Amino acid sequence: MPSSTSTQPGIFSAARGYWRDLAARKGALAATRGVTLALWEFLRDSTPDRLKARFGDADYDWDCRVNTTGGAVGWRDRLLGVFHSAYQPTDPNAFREMMSVLEEQANLADFTFFDLGSGKGRTLLMASQYPFRQIVGVELLPALHRIAQENIARYKSSSQKCFAIESVCADATAFPIRGGPVVVYLFNPFPESGLRRSVANLADSLLADRRPMFVIYHNPEFQAVLEESPVWKKIAAAPQYSIFRDADRPA
Repeated sequence: MPSSTSTQPGIFSAARGYWRDLAARKGALAATRGVTLALWEFLRDSTPDRLKARFGDADYDWDCRVNTTGGAVGWRDRLLGVFHSAYQPTDPNAFREMMSVLEEQANLADFTFFDLGSGKGRTLLMASQYPFRQIVGVELLPALHRIAQENIARYKSSSQKCFAIESVCADATAFPIRGGPVVVYLFNPFPESGLRRSVANLADSLLADRRPMFVIYHNPEFQAVLEESPVWKKIAAAPQYSIFRDADRPA
């Protein structure tokens, strides 16, 4: 597995990329308004009441003695999240629902689980409750990646089935997806341009090595990117998620 290669992204370069992505879809004026609105929302979310509310998902952390909540993310990483994807850990109930659908489609023991944009690693820990061959998280921000490593080292559960867990600090849109049959998890981690790069990377990986591949897209804001590609076939959909698989393989 490749080692960590990411460096801390810059705020101004992230803002420029965000503006360009919006401008390509909606025009320059709308993009400028979008950046202004995003910055205003960041300032609103920085008030004490809003910051306190971000600890509302702390039950999982308390039960598992880990740090995966969105409340303890530093201002710089929260601002970068405005221009990439705001950090938000997956709800355990939602994850169990998605996994129950996947278990009807595949023998998980044959698969490696990749979380692209894995943040502090909560999804990696929840995935370890299932018998995957290996679990790999890919996170762009070094601070979140370091916390994920700490959580992986600290996590203990009597129901844990997979112990081969790794967090890698790298650009998830270009990370090499290897390891035989694969499940890729996306919690809306990219703007549309980033998702297009990631989907193209996944397609290249699949074409280079034909094997079963599933994509779980949680909060599928840009799912049309997968729907318009002949490489993927949607096999399940709900308000919170869509699940795709490689189109050439029979259902």
